[in-house]
Amino acid sequence: MIDDLAPPRSDAAEDPVPAPVALARTVTGLRPVINATGVLLHGALGRAPLSAAARAAVDLAAGTTDLELDLHTGRRDRRGRTAHAAMAAAVPAAAAVHVVNNNAAALALSAAALAGQREIVVSRGELLETTDGFRLPDLLVAAGARLREVGTTNHTTLGDYADAIGPETGFVLRVHPAGYQVVGFTDRPGVGDLAALCADFAVPLVGDCGSGLLRPEPLLAAEPDVTTWLDAGVGVVTASGDKLLGGPQCGLLFGRADLIDRMRRHPMSRALRAGKLTLAALEATLRQGDSPTGRALRAHPERLTARAETLAAWLRRAGIAASAVAGRAFVDDGAAAAAVPAGAETGYRRWPVTIGAELPSAAVALDAAVAAPLRHGEPAVLGRVEHGCCLLDLRTVPPELDPVLAAAVLAAATAAGATGHTDPPTAPRGTTTTRVLAPHPSAAHRAVSTPPSGPSHAPEPPGTTPRPSTTRPDAPPTHMEQPPGRPGPASHPSARHLPPQHPPGAAPSSRPAHTCAPEGGVLAAVATLDGPPASTARAALTATDDTTSCPLLGPLPPASTAPLETAEMDTVESATIPPPSTSGRHTP
Repeated sequence: MIDDLAPPRSDAAEDPVPAPVALARTVTGLRPVINATGVLLHGALGRAPLSAAARAAVDLAAGTTDLELDLHTGRRDRRGRTAHAAMAAAVPAAAAVHVVNNNAAALALSAAALAGQREIVVSRGELLETTDGFRLPDLLVAAGARLREVGTTNHTTLGDYADAIGPETGFVLRVHPAGYQVVGFTDRPGVGDLAALCADFAVPLVGDCGSGLLRPEPLLAAEPDVTTWLDAGVGVVTASGDKLLGGPQCGLLFGRADLIDRMRRHPMSRALRAGKLTLAALEATLRQGDSPTGRALRAHPERLTARAETLAAWLRRAGIAASAVAGRAFVDDGAAAAAVPAGAETGYRRWPVTIGAELPSAAVALDAAVAAPLRHGEPAVLGRVEHGCCLLDLRTVPPELDPVLAAAVLAAATAAGATGHTDPPTAPRGTTTTRVLAPHPSAAHRAVSTPPSGPSHAPEPPGTTPRPSTTRPDAPPTHMEQPPGRPGPASHPSARHLPPQHPPGAAPSSRPAHTCAPEGGVLAAVATLDGPPASTARAALTATDDTTSCPLLGPLPPASTAPLETAEMDTVESATIPPPSTSGRHTP
């Protein structure tokens, strides 16, 4: 029998959001959101969440600190010296470092300080535009530089650069196209070859690698990193702090000492400098060496599958149609979006195109009717909608938030009237049903384990009239308590208790909501993603993983050996996940 999700502790039952966040609700319009989209760096959600160490550093820096003061001598010192020291330690290949308030500011400062009124040589295929309408050419021109475009959109050679470099050249710019891709007949010089050419002409090469990777990442072999570009001979490399680094929004500059010093002393540097809260969070992120983004990136697929199984089973016992399904997570949401006809009913819609590595993941599939109530809840939950189903991808949800996510789903399903169901969620009439939501053939003769009999009470939204449950007459009653004869999850020191009777802020109702296993069964226990059975993988993970990283799993029954089928991508909630792509990103 699948263990319940741990019921929450009494001190967390009234409000799933920490007290400081609850206090902040009264003074800011920002709301906490659980990112269940499967996009690790969601631009609309503020990209990378900060680690606990970075948040603690921000709290410390919020008061009076020695930001520009040497307490030993009592004299003024360089602003953010400890953050700069952490940057230098993280990238030993850099002779000097500097930080500004974002990566666009880093490029603007490079243009103003290193080019001035002179030319910046750049390939036409690298003059990008982002989702918010920001255009790189406009930024460089606004900084006072003149653009010298070379090559074509899809093909640029070393000869194109060589022909353009002259006395008026300030520097050559290389931009990594993180938000779009050019496929087919396309080519451009490698970074090392371009750096060698610039060295022959005694012209600096400035590179925007963008992603925030400081060192090579085995899981993202095609993603450029700062260290590799510096070793290849790039004079200055810029990167974002709030992407794969997992830190605050800031622009990081690494490179030659003479070039960095020119930028640091430029008057525009004062206008673009980072604040003390940013410097504190950046230093903590660099020194700690771990971040929520890094943990999400490296999360084991079998661990995600086990979490999805546990959460889906708990929701089914609460009377909510839920299935554990395979999914695909992405590092970043891309910028390319084109208006295409989508039929008379919807007119035109924008198709998001995500660029970057696909990561195997696992999700909980719910009825699409809960998507809007989830966004309106406290905390808000953002998933993605495909084929009439709402998918909550667990790669982007920290394990410690599983109880909060379960309570949010329970409240949203209650508000949408989606409780008391016994069948897995299906697509509305007229659309294509996602394959994974139908019972798997291996489960054709296996029913969901029925918990001990007893009355169950599902929640009603405040102020509503109780309605009779819509279940089969022969359905055995269920309840939300821990099965007798098994140790309760509360015995685990890191377990959180989740109230099954009603979500936070909702009054309990007397309406019974029973659930049972329909004929043929739903996906009660799903197998692993491209590997051994989930039970075997969990046994191996238990011996190697820190139990605090996923405290809610506990012992689970053997899973089916049939692999999880992959969800297909179609229409997407809030433009997060795109249709499947058949080609990879072009990388030098």
